[in-house]
Amino acid sequence: MILEDEETTRRLGERLAKALRPGDVITLSGPLGVGKTALVRAIIGAMGHEGEVPSPSFAIVQPYEELSPAVWHVDLYRIRSVDELAELGLDSLADAVLLVEWPERAGVDPWPEALRLGLEFADGASRRLTADVPPSWQGRWPVR
Repeated sequence: MILEDEETTRRLGERLAKALRPGDVITLSGPLGVGKTALVRAIIGAMGHEGEVPSPSFAIVQPYEELSPAVWHVDLYRIRSVDELAELGLDSLADAVLLVEWPERAGVDPWPEALRLGLEFADGASRRLTADVPPSWQGRWPVR
């Protein structure tokens, strides 16, 4: 799928927000500046959050408990060791949605049922999006 610009990314985020269920995990991979956080912002905004959606690069975890379901936005860019993940409490979020940037820093497949999205630079402002769709997302992906 090609995301031509920020507006296309925003619309994808809106569609993803409508498809989310408690317990869902979406991982977002790709180089710095490719638009992972922009897509997360679109999802969280479409779920009803009206404030700022900062990148959690330094905080690592930014919870949005007021949303239904609650959303935890996680950026693992600064994680240096898989051992650090245990301190974050990400394994106890069965009723929340987990949106994870830089999931490759978490080791070997900690979220086997995640919708795995990859973003890469394409021509100009456009981005190429790939998806690895688990059985739990069958019938929900591609989002419309």
